[in-house]
Amino acid sequence: MTSAAVVDHPVAAAAPVKLRHFKLAISLGIVTALLALLFLAAPRTGESRFRLGDPRSSLDLPTVSVPTAATSWAVWVILLLLTLYAFWAAYTYRRPGPWLAIVYGVLGMFAFLVWAASDGLVPVTGLLFGAVSLSIPLIFGALGGVIGERSGVVNVAIEGQFLFGAFVAALMSSITRNPFVGLIGAMIGGVLVAFVLAAFSIKYLVDQVIVGVVLNVLVAGLTGFLYGALLVPNERTLNSAVVFERWKIPLLGEIPIIGPVLFNQTFIGYLMYVTVALVAWGLYRTRWGLRLRAVGEHPQAADTVGIRVNTTRFWNVSLAGAIAGIGGAYFTLVSVPQFTKDMTAGLGFIALAAVIFGRWDPIRATFAALLFGFATNLRNLLSVLETPIPVEFMAMLPYIVTILAVAGFAGQIRGPAAAGKPYIKG
Repeated sequence: MTSAAVVDHPVAAAAPVKLRHFKLAISLGIVTALLALLFLAAPRTGESRFRLGDPRSSLDLPTVSVPTAATSWAVWVILLLLTLYAFWAAYTYRRPGPWLAIVYGVLGMFAFLVWAASDGLVPVTGLLFGAVSLSIPLIFGALGGVIGERSGVVNVAIEGQFLFGAFVAALMSSITRNPFVGLIGAMIGGVLVAFVLAAFSIKYLVDQVIVGVVLNVLVAGLTGFLYGALLVPNERTLNSAVVFERWKIPLLGEIPIIGPVLFNQTFIGYLMYVTVALVAWGLYRTRWGLRLRAVGEHPQAADTVGIRVNTTRFWNVSLAGAIAGIGGAYFTLVSVPQFTKDMTAGLGFIALAAVIFGRWDPIRATFAALLFGFATNLRNLLSVLETPIPVEFMAMLPYIVTILAVAGFAGQIRGPAAAGKPYIKG
């Protein structure tokens, strides 16, 4: 009886599947085509001037003038080359780094500003200062969204936390004549909204998105009622908040361009810098951050090593509410010294978009919020420059930028694995 010889055949390794990613290239192509249509449909001539200095600064920087038509089209050619490169990279299975989107965005914005500023003046420092100022509440809201979703709870209630924080801040600052008391009250107001979100979504397992939407409507109705019944009849005593004054840091505030933008802020502005740094450091460098990310990515595994998943989620959602409440305080303690009905105007949802665009990372979400703040301030500048763009379109500009950023430039992103999923201990 002979035994058959066994021949070992090497198993061929499966070839990696290559994918072409055209989303960024298509987005760049659309923007490039829109800019070309804009320059052709509404050609502008003359000179565009950019004032680099700040009239209040001791350093006098020159005002730069460039020919409008020639400069706009020259920069557009560079944008076209970058777009073609993006398509070539996608076709050859390459994925360009983030530098491409950043360089394209800066050049595209410059070309648009040159076109818009025909025979006009763009105050660069004022434009950037306004962008940072408008971004401060968005950054606080985005940080609250990052913490909430990293722990596994989708914080759709940022708008409600903004609104209630703004209301309580105006009320407490008016009563005590102290903006710091108003700031603490805003944090408490944000925590109260977060408590309700955490209780229903974590303990009673209600759908987190539904709870967030309902809370936004509830807070809008409640603050609207209290505004009409309490604040309007007692405006002098209950709705005349004492605001934070701007404080210019010596030496740093004299740095050209960025000095007046970054180092001439209010207490809430400087608190924003500290909060971004602390959240970014704590999320990746501390035990708190490790536990937070664990319950948001794999709660079952976190439970097996002794982490109390639902308790961790509850307190972190509360912390997120306190941070978002600071963003609400900006509306009444910095921007406008009194509360008005629905004054947050949906900025909580833009903050939520910044969380997605920032890939649930505090630093990236901060830059995303800055982008949206810049788009909002750009709308105001375009009105002053009297561009041929319709007013209705300029009002839509921040939201158009939000859609393009999330749908196009964000690429294929994945949020925390357990975000939006309640955890039931087995």
